[in-house]
Amino acid sequence: MHVFIANDHGGYRLKKLFVQKLRQDGHTVTDCGCDSEKIVRYPYYAAQVASAVSEGWADRGILICSTGIGMSVAANKFPGVRAALVCDSYTARRTREHNDSNILCIGGQTTGDALALDILDVWMHTVFLGGRHVISLDLIQELERQNLTGDCWNPGDRERRQPET
Repeated sequence: MHVFIANDHGGYRLKKLFVQKLRQDGHTVTDCGCDSEKIVRYPYYAAQVASAVSEGWADRGILICSTGIGMSVAANKFPGVRAALVCDSYTARRTREHNDSNILCIGGQTTGDALALDILDVWMHTVFLGGRHVISLDLIQELERQNLTGDCWNPGDRERRQPET
């Protein structure tokens, strides 16, 4: 599998561990991240990985900043990207099984090395279940197509519940 990975200063140390593990497991890795803990702006790095996934150059992507939050926000602005902020092995499995996530976002300062490596392993080896989950992904694609035209998606009354007051 071809994996693009990037980090900002807060994810530098964990990125090095991930690159080593991914290569040991036989994956092709393109490292787009910064090479030190000198402060940089994460959106530049998120854009490199998200565009690679969006345009089909990468099978999957990994983004690491201090918390993973900023990277996930930035990455999800790209068409076809389903970036998931993951903090444990259970959500790593679920985001692949149910959401077919294609970018893993993780916190380099909030996740210990052993847990982070377990999350990586689970996320890389879990397959999308398909089935009933395809319905939700199709709706997300519809939402994305509509929003990219400049109009906001309005699902109408389809299976929508009105908020209780």
